[in-house]
Amino acid sequence: MIAIDLITEDIPPLTHLDTGEKALRWMDEFRVSHLPVLKNGNFVGLLSESDVLDKMDEKQTLDVLFEHLPRPFVWATDHLYEVVAKMGEYSITVLPVLDKDEKYLGSTCIHELIQAVSNIGGIKDPGGIIVLEVDKVNYSLAQISQIVESNNAKILSSYVYNLKDSNQIEVTIKINETDLERIIRTFLRYEYVIKASYQRTDSDDDLKDRFDALMKFMKF
Repeated sequence: MIAIDLITEDIPPLTHLDTGEKALRWMDEFRVSHLPVLKNGNFVGLLSESDVLDKMDEKQTLDVLFEHLPRPFVWATDHLYEVVAKMGEYSITVLPVLDKDEKYLGSTCIHELIQAVSNIGGIKDPGGIIVLEVDKVNYSLAQISQIVESNNAKILSSYVYNLKDSNQIEVTIKINETDLERIIRTFLRYEYVIKASYQRTDSDDDLKDRFDALMKFMKF
């Protein structure tokens, strides 16, 4: 999935002639803390709620209030992971998408991003989660996958987290099985450190229902 696939029609851009008052009103209406600003159809910067609140006169137009605005964006062909990284780097709720000629195509937002990540990460699929602690030099996703598949299971998604000031990493894997006992025993036989495991049982709350409820709330 690339950035152009994440564009939402729910986030309209402001223009340089809009007022700070209008910007705050739209941010409240669309439940975001940032909005793109265009001038003659060109992307000039990303406006934040705090930027406007710091000004003394919200009735002034944006081109009067701001000489310069930060200009974070992604290219239309950037991968989803680049979109996630850019939004995390700038701590923003809306991210503009531009084509190779720097033409503004639209924006994606944190709500759209969470939905996309949940789909590719297997969050809504039934299964269990295992967190391993592994030496960086000994990390092999191929071996981890082989252990899982030897128990007639599949890895739905995985990600690696580098532990601070350590030669160890955390490897989190989502597996398409809710009963992880056999898989965990196999990892232990291979001397893997199991930091945590999470598996759904019949008595558990339905994670998918909770996630769907969260997404409905965020889009409200």
